[in-house]
Amino acid sequence: MLTQLDLRHFKCFTSLKLPLCPLTLLSGANASGKSSVLQALVLLHQTMREDEWSSRLLLNGVAVRLGTVFDVIDQIHARRACEIALTDGERAYHWEFMGQRDEMSMAVTRIRVDDFHENSPEALYHLLPWAFDKELLERDRDLTSRLWGLSYLTAERLGPRDTYSLEDPQRTSIVGPRGEHAVSVLHSGRDLRVLEGLTLEGVAATRLRQVEARMNYFFPGCELTVDKIAQANAVTLGIRTSRSTDFHRPIHTGFGLTQVLPIVVAALSADEGGLLLIENPEVHLHPAGQAQMGEFLAEVASAGVQVILETHSDHVLSGVRRAVKGRILAPEDTALHFFRLRKDEEPKSEIQVESPILDSDGNVDSWPDGFFDQFDKDMNYFAGWS
Repeated sequence: MLTQLDLRHFKCFTSLKLPLCPLTLLSGANASGKSSVLQALVLLHQTMREDEWSSRLLLNGVAVRLGTVFDVIDQIHARRACEIALTDGERAYHWEFMGQRDEMSMAVTRIRVDDFHENSPEALYHLLPWAFDKELLERDRDLTSRLWGLSYLTAERLGPRDTYSLEDPQRTSIVGPRGEHAVSVLHSGRDLRVLEGLTLEGVAATRLRQVEARMNYFFPGCELTVDKIAQANAVTLGIRTSRSTDFHRPIHTGFGLTQVLPIVVAALSADEGGLLLIENPEVHLHPAGQAQMGEFLAEVASAGVQVILETHSDHVLSGVRRAVKGRILAPEDTALHFFRLRKDEEPKSEIQVESPILDSDGNVDSWPDGFFDQFDKDMNYFAGWS
């Protein structure tokens, strides 16, 4: 499991050391750096999947398109270089990158791996000049497997479609950043078993039936059918929310269903030790559904899939808190991070991230100004107290 992400001169961060847990929730103002945390991980994933022997960090690819070096370097305190580091168990992996400001990729200038099994965290070995050298791939299979199989879902997910492309499961095993491969992954792996910790009792342990059961949790009565179109690399998705009706095209069943489906498919397709990154899982969900989403993702984390989510929803947070109180997820397995906007005139030591702590009853030990407190502020205003 990844236990820390360090960024240096990456986007809005001069320096960031962010603890990670089985479930990590990122919150805060718009443009405060939450998405940048996810993008740092996705850049490593993207480079590995598209060219694991690359000597450059790929800023633009299938998973994410970030533009040029100018766009990803801290504009205040850096010029042409940035660093990304991951702590995974007893090792820390440091990548250093450099590029001209108008370039669309960055050269890998150094990789260092520190082994904390030793008496002191001295560098175990250095690798140059490939982002994922053969030695790293063979020696650190847990990390490379996690980065390779990482699932990343952006807030801008694919809407309802009449048909969905059917991809080769050997090449497309993840749902894609917009959930564009979710139906294909569901169809190709329909008979595969999901993780034991995520299997609902009384339902066949196969991916299709478990996904359907989970969708029924968010949308009561939901049933799914996924059918291949003859002589075409495409499938159709049928949805109904009542047995008194036939299956309908997705466009006729509510936008929320097709926004939640990729999350559920990604979670139930993940292997133990996998990594799931989600932006705004609450999109197009009723408040009760948002709370259920928080509980569901906590359950996913408790089953061994590391979840990092970005959210603006206090209901998602409430769902996570309910899961902790319900002993689904231990409080020490949950990290809450609240991001503040950086002000140019502030000193470098200014804290950009605060990390409230949950107790075993789901209580939050502190509520920084702006941390899911808008409802209280509005009620105080209506009551004439502010």
